[in-house]
Amino acid sequence: MTRAVVVSSSAPPTVADVDLPDPAEGEALVDVTYSSVNYKDGLALARNPGVARVDPLVPGIDVVGTVSALGPGVHDVSIGDRIVLNGAGLGESRHGGWAQHAVVPSGSLVVLPEAIEDSFAAAIGTAGFTAMLSVLALERFVEPGAGPVLVTGASGGVGTVAIALLAARGYEVTASTGRSTNEASLRRLGATAVVHRSTLSEPGKPMQRATWAGAVDSVGGATLANVLAGTRWGGAVTACGLAQDAALPTTVLPFILRAVSLLGINSVDAPPELRHRAWERLATDLDPALLAGVTRTVTPEQAIEVGVEVVAGRVHGRTVVDLRR
Repeated sequence: MTRAVVVSSSAPPTVADVDLPDPAEGEALVDVTYSSVNYKDGLALARNPGVARVDPLVPGIDVVGTVSALGPGVHDVSIGDRIVLNGAGLGESRHGGWAQHAVVPSGSLVVLPEAIEDSFAAAIGTAGFTAMLSVLALERFVEPGAGPVLVTGASGGVGTVAIALLAARGYEVTASTGRSTNEASLRRLGATAVVHRSTLSEPGKPMQRATWAGAVDSVGGATLANVLAGTRWGGAVTACGLAQDAALPTTVLPFILRAVSLLGINSVDAPPELRHRAWERLATDLDPALLAGVTRTVTPEQAIEVGVEVVAGRVHGRTVVDLRR
């Protein structure tokens, strides 16, 4: 048995004891120290059928902790390794990290670099991991100094980490947010300019003034369409979310007239080599002090409330869940 947050179709989310199976072939048992609250976790709490695919379900798409047991045939990690796991079906098709213990697929585990403490790894979480994947993709097309790089959804988890990572690499970052009260915080992360999301969120012309050398978008919808329409020749835009809309009301014009590239980011199914590369870069590129300034720590009980706030777009930065309590 393990103590965990449980979501079911028959009762509101609560903290309860859950049966935990022994790790099967290709699985590892992790003593969880921390997890985090992500947009998908909020959707799982609401029993969104696109996220919560088993019933009951333990949310938590992030797991940070120490390997305590291994199933047959596991050679990727060893007992005692400090690890992080983002996505890979956690908190969706299998129990996730909002528990004191978790059985997880070993092939997606990353042994934490020494420089990254457990709480920092959880603060980074899937949001920061996704932001790093976005930066890795973007820098193949856009060099620092090429012009302003836009980050939409800048007050959210992906946005805040993306700003810090891009600024650390020397990019000129413009942050787009609907919460003007966060402007000072976004500038501390490294944004040199802040624009209100309303300038991008309404349907616009298929081709607009060429402004952005590149962009990291976690919003989708009309916002992403406008970003593409305003990207310079040869620029690139990464897409990793749908906070505004899953639809993309655009045309082929940005692609065929300005050679703009739209780069899809999928952190859930990222292969092991990409996961390791991203976490190695996070260990060197991300200042823990910057992230600490936009991170809070909560109990599992409090995480239930925070998940609702995340989906409503009322949470700035990152929220860590302490499973040691």
